[in-house]
Amino acid sequence: MQFLGIELGSTRIKAVLIDEAHRTLATGGFNWENRLENGIWTYHLEDVWQGLQAAYRALLADYGAEPAIGCIGISAMMHGYLPFDAQGNPLAAFRTWRNTMTAPASAALLARLGVNIPQRWSAAHLYQAVLNGEPHVKEIAFLTTLSGYVHWKLTGRKVLGVGDASGMFPIDSATGTFDAEMANAFDAMSGLRIATLLPEVLQAGARAGSLTEEGARLLDPSGKLRAGVLFCPPEGDAGTGMVANNSVAARTGNVSAGTSIFAMVVLEQPLSGAYPEIDLIATPCGKPVAMAHCNNCSSDIDAWVRLFGELLQAFGVEADLYDHLFCAARQADPDCGGLLSYNYLSGEHVVGLAEGRPLLARMPGSRLSLANFSRSLLFSAIASLRIGMDILIEKENIRIDRLSGHGGLFKTPGVVQQLLAAALGAPVYVMESAGEGGAWGIAVLAAYLAQKSEGEALSDYMTQRVFAQAASTCAAPAAEEVAAFDSYMERYKTGLEIERAAVAHMQ
Repeated sequence: MQFLGIELGSTRIKAVLIDEAHRTLATGGFNWENRLENGIWTYHLEDVWQGLQAAYRALLADYGAEPAIGCIGISAMMHGYLPFDAQGNPLAAFRTWRNTMTAPASAALLARLGVNIPQRWSAAHLYQAVLNGEPHVKEIAFLTTLSGYVHWKLTGRKVLGVGDASGMFPIDSATGTFDAEMANAFDAMSGLRIATLLPEVLQAGARAGSLTEEGARLLDPSGKLRAGVLFCPPEGDAGTGMVANNSVAARTGNVSAGTSIFAMVVLEQPLSGAYPEIDLIATPCGKPVAMAHCNNCSSDIDAWVRLFGELLQAFGVEADLYDHLFCAARQADPDCGGLLSYNYLSGEHVVGLAEGRPLLARMPGSRLSLANFSRSLLFSAIASLRIGMDILIEKENIRIDRLSGHGGLFKTPGVVQQLLAAALGAPVYVMESAGEGGAWGIAVLAAYLAQKSEGEALSDYMTQRVFAQAASTCAAPAAEEVAAFDSYMERYKTGLEIERAAVAHMQ
């Protein structure tokens, strides 16, 4: 029996096929990008299906035969806003996690509910639509996330894994579903009945439906994929990141670094208060997790790589620019030669920016070199995360035994891993499976549903079956690197006024 995991990431849709021992058999992918249309970061829904079909075709080509799929899992970017009417028609453009136009709703919900409802959460988008008086609100019959939408179309089931659901509306840890008291408070504010709009919440290991005939054709128009394949609950990229890095136990966490960057730490006890910069979400089995999330990470690096790529192409040169750029950072001055880089392509709530302007700033005497430039880009990619994590580490005294890193920034061995250890003051592990990321993680959740013993907890399944022989590398925080990053952060936070001025004057 084989297990298929598909994750719709921010820049790539990836499919991974694994066997009963959780080894990767084949992969397929499709590159896509979000669009800024009418002031909204979005993806067209037709692109979802084009990308899913292309990723599945590529996986089949890589495998070279028709797979014997026993269970499928769908994962995607968390949060956002996908409202549908009673006939299943979309009522608004898909508003992704990247949008930062829901500050009034987020603030009002924090004040009324007493917990942080970040701007990217589905509840914040819904209440902002209410505040805006958007006509479609009265027609909403179903509100879901991207993974919930794809799962619904493939199986006919309007369900969501608890991890992804925890990024729509707060979860009651006692019941494992949406908090009823907070739902009542939301209803009083909005005039809606939010519980009737949201998906059914499922824990990891629950049966979440089967592939329908229509769903089979959506994923594989060739007609070879048969209906009836079992599905595990759809999850968000946060939950599949936890699974992919075996970080579901207390005092463990993981950092995902791609288009966005976020760190999640499984809590030993509740936080003492609510912080606008910190999300409270859940593992795929419902345990509380504190998340520091930043909208911007690798997009500015990608833009520079494209620029350098154009230059090299003019000379007929092909090279792995990411690898060269990242490795150059090893030879940089500890202070990046005085360079300051701000990677804010979009707004960033952690530092109070509703919009972003990517910037590279330097003094006349700054040491502009490839190494310093590269190091400044990488520091910028993780600087906002450090600001968010300082709340947990300094104000809440959260202890972290280990962090696992995954995502595109970790593909060059050791570089970002070592910088991140210095930035967060904790050992950072990168596992061999990290390159597969969330697509592999949701495939593991599919395998868990099909193979678990009665009463076998997800954490035990992962420790004893999935990661018992897993290889990984560890980067421990080095004192000189910690000091260098701390010094850089002081300059970075002072220089945020440059970024705010750019937002105000670059229109």
